[in-house]
Amino acid sequence: MKYIIFVSLVFALVLSACGASAPAIDSNGLSVPMAESLAFDEAPVESFASEPDGDFSSNAASGGFEAAAIERMVIQNADLNIVVADPEAKLDEISKMAESMGGFVVSKNIYQTFTSNNLKVPEGTITVRVPAEKLEQALDQIKADAVEVLNETRSGQDVTREYVDLKSRLKTHQQAAEQLSKILEKKTESAEVIEVFNQLVYHREQIEMIKGQMKYFEEASALSAISVQITAEETLQPLEIAGWKPVGVARDALQSLINFFQGFVNFMIWLIILIIPAGLLLLGMLWLVWKVFRFSWHKLFLNKAKKEKTPKEKK
Repeated sequence: MKYIIFVSLVFALVLSACGASAPAIDSNGLSVPMAESLAFDEAPVESFASEPDGDFSSNAASGGFEAAAIERMVIQNADLNIVVADPEAKLDEISKMAESMGGFVVSKNIYQTFTSNNLKVPEGTITVRVPAEKLEQALDQIKADAVEVLNETRSGQDVTREYVDLKSRLKTHQQAAEQLSKILEKKTESAEVIEVFNQLVYHREQIEMIKGQMKYFEEASALSAISVQITAEETLQPLEIAGWKPVGVARDALQSLINFFQGFVNFMIWLIILIIPAGLLLLGMLWLVWKVFRFSWHKLFLNKAKKEKTPKEKK
């Protein structure tokens, strides 16, 4: 009997080890558990709530009280598109800035492009992570010597509630695993041992997954991601031929076209919302006045005709 129990436990351990997944790395350089897409509230194969050895009630109801005690956890990120005189030097500058602030470089890419005059110039992209409290300082340094800032986007995501919920779930699974370990020591039948052990493996897997999610939220809120698209200044220089700038003419023509469409759309809005309804209302009022006038005129004319006709008949 002990031999059968031992073999069953070894077999279950092998299955659980094969099912474990290694953490992955997201585009911002943070570790993300491969199984994070699984629902945390997935029920085990068979419930053990009827066991008299322990109570596995959830602590989710106290989540609201815990949220008040936990500091707000906000994931802040930024995207920039800047124009500089020397893209390669700017990439190195941003890399050194991130490291000096206690952050790191997630990705860095530099490539060659051509201007309108077929001049070969470098451009690049870089993504860094810096401490969240230094995000504003980092953005100011990146934009400090830029020729032009083409685009700047800031985003923030409050994950405090999700973090508190994960913390509550973690506590629940840890309590369940602890109670199941005690129950496992008391079981002697092989079927019961396997059943309890499977439940224990399930809760331990959930604990690892939740810890991975919590670690991801902690890292993402502590280190903000900054993605920068760096464009060479030469690529924005207009093409000029003997004093003639076709790019400028095309830009003016495009602006005129936009102004025309804008005026046309504005006219259609006024026509549909104001002019047509007001015109229909005015026509309706005129038609009503005409009907009243016509009715009154006919009535007056008929009464007069009757009065003139009555004396003649008497004669």
